[in-house]
Amino acid sequence: MENFYLILVVVLFALAISDLIVGVSNDAVNFLNSAIGSKAAPKWVIFLMASLGVLIGATFSSGMMEVARKGIFHPDMFMFSEIMIIFMAVMITDVILLDMFNTFGMPTSTTVSIVFELLGAAVAVSIVKIKATGGSVIMELSQYINSSKALAIIFGILLSVFVAFSVGAIVQYIARFIFTFKYRRNMKYFGSIYGGLAITAITYFILIKGMKGSSFAEFEMGSGETIQEWFKANSGLVLIYSLLFWVALIQLLQWVFKIKILKVVVLAGTFALAMAFAGNDLVNFIGVPLAGFNSFQAWVADGATNPDSFSMAMLAKEVPTNIYMLLIAGLVMIITLIMSKKAKAVIATSLDLSRQNAGEERFGSSFGARVMVRGATNFNKKLVRIMPNALSNGIQNRFAAHSYVDMDDPDAPAFDKIRASVNLVVASILIAIGTSLKLPLSTTYVTFMVAMGTSLSDRAWDRESAVYRISGVFAVIGGWFLTALIAFSVAGLVALVISLSGKFMIFVFVAVALFMVIRTHALHKKRKAIEDEDEEIVDEDAFEQIIEKSSKQMIKAVVSTNQIVLMGIENFLSEDRIGLLKVQEDSRAFSKKAKRNRDKVYSTLTKLTDGTLDTSHYYVQMMEHKREMAHAVHFMLEPMVVHVENNHKPFVEEQGLELKELISRSDTFHNYVLHAVREENFDELDTLIAERDNILEELHRLEKNQIKRIKRKEVNTRNSQLFFKIISEMEHLLLHTVNLVKSQRDFITYTRHPK
Repeated sequence: MENFYLILVVVLFALAISDLIVGVSNDAVNFLNSAIGSKAAPKWVIFLMASLGVLIGATFSSGMMEVARKGIFHPDMFMFSEIMIIFMAVMITDVILLDMFNTFGMPTSTTVSIVFELLGAAVAVSIVKIKATGGSVIMELSQYINSSKALAIIFGILLSVFVAFSVGAIVQYIARFIFTFKYRRNMKYFGSIYGGLAITAITYFILIKGMKGSSFAEFEMGSGETIQEWFKANSGLVLIYSLLFWVALIQLLQWVFKIKILKVVVLAGTFALAMAFAGNDLVNFIGVPLAGFNSFQAWVADGATNPDSFSMAMLAKEVPTNIYMLLIAGLVMIITLIMSKKAKAVIATSLDLSRQNAGEERFGSSFGARVMVRGATNFNKKLVRIMPNALSNGIQNRFAAHSYVDMDDPDAPAFDKIRASVNLVVASILIAIGTSLKLPLSTTYVTFMVAMGTSLSDRAWDRESAVYRISGVFAVIGGWFLTALIAFSVAGLVALVISLSGKFMIFVFVAVALFMVIRTHALHKKRKAIEDEDEEIVDEDAFEQIIEKSSKQMIKAVVSTNQIVLMGIENFLSEDRIGLLKVQEDSRAFSKKAKRNRDKVYSTLTKLTDGTLDTSHYYVQMMEHKREMAHAVHFMLEPMVVHVENNHKPFVEEQGLELKELISRSDTFHNYVLHAVREENFDELDTLIAERDNILEELHRLEKNQIKRIKRKEVNTRNSQLFFKIISEMEHLLLHTVNLVKSQRDFITYTRHPK
């Protein structure tokens, strides 16, 4: 039996490593968002500062480990075998849940997931235990669950959302009002004071408040005082000397080494936020395995007695965590931070919602967002009308848009360093306060909502983008609530199944978790490949690269439409439902790709500013014709899918023969088109047009044949509507395909040889 539980402990730590990897991939956005978004320094410098912060912050997290042991449930009410079921259910669920959110690039809360997983698993095991003794779940459940602490944690997490957004918005408004977007001139006079105050605030809350509960807080100094006691007694002096030191150092760096003040603040803030993250969130990844390890040690020390009768009351006591375990966890986090590709997807979501300039929006609009934007716009109009003009103009001038870089450059910073510094300072202070109070605040919620609050104050959400950004915030927050629901339900279900079916189910669920991680990794890799394929090419030789890229896009468009038409009609005629659904999936993918290409027209045209007006005109036409081709195949395929799905009568034999002949001619036509586009051979365009016209005549003949069948009452209404729809969309497809070739020809001609 001892070996069995030793294996479970090993599995717990294996899951902890996996959880660290997927967890850091999710939470890296919290402390990298501002530095990367503002491009404060080369990425290796940003990662170095973040890595140092994570490593040092890991040693501050010892006090937070108590949350996993006794923060959610009363450990003295559970036996060793039961507590291990709870911990295994939590870790299995956490790995699956976080990996899924990372795959789709949605920042979620590791804190919320671990809290609700502990709650769900503990409730499930408690119910099984109460029912086994014939007790009442309603009356006795409160004896097992630490409801007051759990509610305090949940309330603290939810409150942090509103506090973070409000504080971030207020501080950013004040900072922007003082420095404006033309901050470089003011920074010469007030920059060192601003930087000194910012870093001093970080120093106070991270070093003094965050000291409480750290692994070295109780180390004794030569005077007999502990480090924590000394800092507490001398906090005023530490603040004064810290302010003077940082003001002098920052000013010296500016005068002597010409180092920009805001870069220092952003890098210091990145270090501090990474430190706060590790101090607060490390419990989410290794708190449960460490609690399981401590439980196993206590059980073995007692003689490895019956695990069903060994009480876990020892978990209610404070158990110090070995520093080497914290440092190992910190090193795993650092390696993941540098290597993880999924972290980039999560960072991209946060940057898209907070960037200063407009562009392609990640999220669509929602009803709630439209109502909010409309209400805010009307309120602002009324406010401006009643405000004195001088005051209104003065505020407007302080917030006048300005950028020191070309914001049309796709590699431009998402926002400036003033906002980046506010993001980091406010978020790190709020998280450090939570850590000092041993409240596992969600670093994701805090940093994300601070970033959204500063975006609002910075007027990044203008009328062109506000509805999409707010919809995105709603989607992310909705995902947070979904996290809580899924975490509670899945962990509870896993714990319930293990409790009722036997402990061998643990290994079944571990296998499921492993399969899910591999599956989502493959899905992420596939999605990343599609994104890389659509990535804009930016180089000094933009014209030739745009020609090459557009030619590849046109070839793929022609191949896609031909395959969808060919396979779609063949599967329809053979009533192959599975094959038809696969073609429908390909059609949707092609439609999305065509939409993305069209949405990027603006950014592409900015690279063609040196070309003629005709160049840009023909490029726009190319993208529009490609989009219309996608529409044609979509509207042709959808009614065929509906027809087969609903088991309607198949086409008569004569219709089948006509459509097979049609797709054969269509295939030949598209091969001609491919040759023309691939070889840039447009001399035979007249031959291509003639072939198209012949097929159009054939389509008209097919329409007449269908009319004859209708008069002979050989077909019904549904059959006729679908047949005419196929003919109509095929006609649209042929017309837009030829127009695409013409536009491609003219685009290449006028780009290389402008008039």
